Amino acid sequence: MSANDTEKLAHMANQIAAFFAVYGEEEAAAGVAEHINRFWSRPMRAAFVAAGGEQTDLAPAAARALANIKT
Repeated sequence: MSANDTEKLAHMANQIAAFFAVYGEEEAAAGVAEHINRFWSRPMRAAFVAAGGEQTDLAPAAARALANIKT
């Protein structure tokens, strides 16, 4: 995936994190991970996790969710 593709994945993860923000940080991170695991394809998840350390623009809940995303 290109850098532009990983930027799009980060943007999507941040949108999911914004939805779950009202639940508090820990529950929001779990919700982000669950949503991504359920609805994103394996290649999307793998690319997001692989680029995770390089993505400084991730919402805190999206960054915390990285550890629980299945690849």
